[in-house]
Amino acid sequence: MTMTPEQASGFHETFGRLVSGVEQVLLGKTFVVRLGFIALFSEGHLLLEDYPGTGKTSLARAIAQSLDGTSNRIQFTPDLLPGDITGVSIYDQRTGRFDFHQGPVFANVVLADEINRASPKTQAALLEVMEEGRVTVDGATHPVDAPFMVIATQNPIEQAGTYRLPEAQLDRFLLKASIGYPDHAATVRILEGAGVRAHDTVIPSVISAAEVVELAALVRTVHVDPSINDYVSRLAEATRSATEVRLGVSVRGALALV
Repeated sequence: MTMTPEQASGFHETFGRLVSGVEQVLLGKTFVVRLGFIALFSEGHLLLEDYPGTGKTSLARAIAQSLDGTSNRIQFTPDLLPGDITGVSIYDQRTGRFDFHQGPVFANVVLADEINRASPKTQAALLEVMEEGRVTVDGATHPVDAPFMVIATQNPIEQAGTYRLPEAQLDRFLLKASIGYPDHAATVRILEGAGVRAHDTVIPSVISAAEVVELAALVRTVHVDPSINDYVSRLAEATRSATEVRLGVSVRGALALV
């Protein structure tokens, strides 16, 4: 079944309302806001890499607020442990069994702030849930609710006390974006509203989490011509033999492009 013109029109209208809402927080950055929602409806994850103070955290928080779902923020630090993200099993003396206590990763939108400040062992705690939408602790599997999206941020210029993201982690992000500084007009508007802090601004939710799941399923019905698949395959193969490329595009990357 292919998406109908009526369904496409309705999706376009909803997408526009979501972008307009987030633009109340991130002024003058329509393109980046659109990328954030493209990642959401493509059932992928978003990596924001930019200088301090450009609104990375504000964008992630605003996207989460625009959905009537759950969101959690994890501040990544060198002493953060994998269990601090996924959750842990705690022994209950009354029942004589171990009960699983969910970690902050159990939310519709998870903001992984300064993800490269945690050790590779802790970063790896996100590998399974970003790919399979579930967490395995002590041999037991716990699925997270849909939709599920990780929005991670990192600072590219400050390397003290950071750990470079491994390729396996980077490959799980559908998109990497840079917000950049606002232009003069947007800066003036931000300064005029200096009395209101960005994290105090609450934007109303536009759609429910269940509607996000429905729209994501609708996205998968978009018709893709065989020639497009052939072209994407040739692009991926070309990156694997190009001397200018250190690591070629994976199959996951080709699927993300489609």
